[in-house]
Amino acid sequence: MGKIIALANQKGGVGKTTTTINLAASLAALEKKVLIVDADPQANSSSGFGIDVKTLRHSIYESLINGIEPETAIVKSEMENLDIFPSHIDLVGAEIEMLNMNKREHILRNLLLPLKKRYDYILIDCSPSLGLITINALTASDSVIIPFQCEYFALEGISKLLNTIKIIKSKLNPSLEIEGFLITMYDARLRVANQYYEEIKRLFQDLVFTTVIQRNIKLVEAAGSGKPALLYEADSKGAFNHMQLAKELIEKDSK
Repeated sequence: MGKIIALANQKGGVGKTTTTINLAASLAALEKKVLIVDADPQANSSSGFGIDVKTLRHSIYESLINGIEPETAIVKSEMENLDIFPSHIDLVGAEIEMLNMNKREHILRNLLLPLKKRYDYILIDCSPSLGLITINALTASDSVIIPFQCEYFALEGISKLLNTIKIIKSKLNPSLEIEGFLITMYDARLRVANQYYEEIKRLFQDLVFTTVIQRNIKLVEAAGSGKPALLYEADSKGAFNHMQLAKELIEKDSK
């Protein structure tokens, strides 16, 4: 039985999508079967694998709103063990359309539960908001990875996300756990980054991943080319960091 992990943080630009794409690719390279669920209307996790979202007949939107089976929308990537459940700009309006639906917070969960037996990991790339789609993602998940930068505003906003997780755990998904806090875009040359890194470790202790995702231009270039860093430049620091993260996640789950 697979594990569903949401990557969430209501602050934009902290590396959720980059982490989703590259962690998924690394897990697939380690022979784990992986599904990316693109739950962000920007559809960057989809385009990050070279999918032309404008030409898609079906996406997560049709599954959430019209009940289309996920298998109809899921696209195979160029990596053997990695599939994508793509997004589309139409997802912007989905939250309004879902408001009057029965058990609206559980719609995504009901779509993904049957897929857990087919995949080792299902990674949900959440949008930078705490709206109904993100609530659906957290309700569907076994755990959540929280990527964030070592800067003041990232740390300041984390309390709102933690409060949302607490509410969802108490009312919608009692089994939801924090998989870990992931430091992204880290630059060890900056004193302020080191200060916040130490503060994060002090606050969250064992919940902070040992792996740190360092700032690396190859991650940006890879995204622009529609490939994960592992396929764009396998010996880059970005590819190496995410491979270490994948190994850490697998080891953690095996305990």
